[in-house]
Amino acid sequence: MAKVKVPATTANLGPGFDCMGMALELYNTVEAEIIPGGLEITNYGRDTELIETDSSNLVYRAMTKVFNRTNFHPTGIRIKAYNEIPVARGLGSSAASTAAGLLLGNQLSGNRLDIDTLIELGTEMEGHPDNIVPAVIGGMTISYLQDGQKVRYLRMGFPDKLRLVLMVPDYVLPTREAREVLPKSVELKDAVFNVSRAALMVASLMSRELEHLQFAVQDKLHQPYREKLIPGMKDIFETSYKWGARAVFLSGAGSTLIALIDEDNRNFIDRIRTSLAKQVLKWELNCVNVSKQGAACF
Repeated sequence: MAKVKVPATTANLGPGFDCMGMALELYNTVEAEIIPGGLEITNYGRDTELIETDSSNLVYRAMTKVFNRTNFHPTGIRIKAYNEIPVARGLGSSAASTAAGLLLGNQLSGNRLDIDTLIELGTEMEGHPDNIVPAVIGGMTISYLQDGQKVRYLRMGFPDKLRLVLMVPDYVLPTREAREVLPKSVELKDAVFNVSRAALMVASLMSRELEHLQFAVQDKLHQPYREKLIPGMKDIFETSYKWGARAVFLSGAGSTLIALIDEDNRNFIDRIRTSLAKQVLKWELNCVNVSKQGAACF
């Protein structure tokens, strides 16, 4: 029997398209064991109707990727997943499943692969490293592909005084759909804008000069195009700043929105809840910290 607990993640953080990510204290826990034959998958918790229970299941596919790399051939597999991470809401549910499968597969096959190899396998499956890296190692991360292939990453600190308010709508937004609205090319001035904001993001967090964060999360590569897919997004951004948010951004491809608030901003949750109740979509709120540990095996 192998068991792993994997955090949710948020990617992009505004301007860091496909390279910035952060692990959150919201988790899926997955167990796996070898059985005499066949494949048995059972899902518990939220959004189970959206999660496959056959060989297309992401946890199983990731496990199989490890088994193929290590030339390990189990007779059969039983998987039990206990899910807290919303599916298709921009909180890294696919990366969490992928990371869980990679780590479980590695445990069952004798821990033959190191973390960097597992991250590279996960990036192959995900297509980019922004979610898989923080899901595995935790914290806030910046990832890139060296020579277009090898995954490199840095983990940086995040201010302890900041909390993340997850605003999760009852609205599924598949990543594929959210990517289809993006342009194939952008103007140079927009690229420069994002470079400046991504640099400002890192500088603001490292220097703890948090007054810059409202500008650091600005973006011209993806959020303006995805805004039309999420009813009320612009109004919620404006209202969040009205009630004292340090920053507000679209989590990954959406549909979740995230506000960064000071830990002593105790009125924000009640105020934003009242505002969200007036929106077309139904929203749930969850205030979390950054998950510093990342995925943990038992």
